Amino acid sequence: MLAATGAPLPPIMVHRPTTRVIDGMHRLRAAMLLGCKTIAVRYFDGTEEDAFVLAVKSNITHGLPLSAADRRQAAERIIATHPRWSDRMIASVVGTSAKTVAEIRRNTGVGATAELTRIGRDGRIRPVDVSEGRKLAHDMIVRDPSLSLRQIARAAGISPETVRDVRHRMLRGEDPVPRARPRNLVERGARDRTGGHRADLTKKAPAECEVKPPPAVVVKRLRADPALRLNENGRDLLRLLNIHTVRSEDWNRIVESVPPHRMETVAQLARSCAEKWSEIASRIERNASHLT
Repeated sequence: MLAATGAPLPPIMVHRPTTRVIDGMHRLRAAMLLGCKTIAVRYFDGTEEDAFVLAVKSNITHGLPLSAADRRQAAERIIATHPRWSDRMIASVVGTSAKTVAEIRRNTGVGATAELTRIGRDGRIRPVDVSEGRKLAHDMIVRDPSLSLRQIARAAGISPETVRDVRHRMLRGEDPVPRARPRNLVERGARDRTGGHRADLTKKAPAECEVKPPPAVVVKRLRADPALRLNENGRDLLRLLNIHTVRSEDWNRIVESVPPHRMETVAQLARSCAEKWSEIASRIERNASHLT
């Protein structure tokens, strides 16, 4: 078909050190069928490993598409030759999902050396395990709340968005490192979405595995309780609780708006309020224990 068109063929790509065709085998064959003695060439001077990556990427964007099996084999080979590339980076080359690449990396053990960092699609280096970076960011925010997201991100080796998430978690009183969701809950959720066995959902998960609703949802339920909303003290409590159901985005806006010369004062007041709420929580728990 290419030979029959009669149109000029784009240059093929050749790996100069090995003279292997990286991209353009069909164009080369068409030129041979037409009796051409020469063909336009673009040379690539990189390594054979990089030449393979370029060949795969070229076949993804045009030409005959690779099969699913070919893509998996290509991903496995690239993981072995480029272990520091992120799953998303490799996925963009072979034309598959990052989840599939992660599965191949995990199941085959190819390139599974203890790499502490990986290179993303944007060329930036990021840690594989950000838990230590999150803890460092937490400590830096506690010591100096005036530091910007980018300053903390550079020092902790994590992204500014991760630092933002750490700040939000601190404001909500949560641990800076998210806990992994228990596998049994993930599996049950997957079965539920796919219409699988639903009987397992009736089994009560352990207390530590239960997913707690957001504070705003809890306060909304409390506002519907007549025992609270129909007396003055209850309404005062609901108003106080409602103040702390501000969205994470709004908390971040509030924190960023504190002027530098008032940051220490506001931080001390916030910590004092937190201590007062902790004392109130303890007293309520003691009252509850007396009733039981």
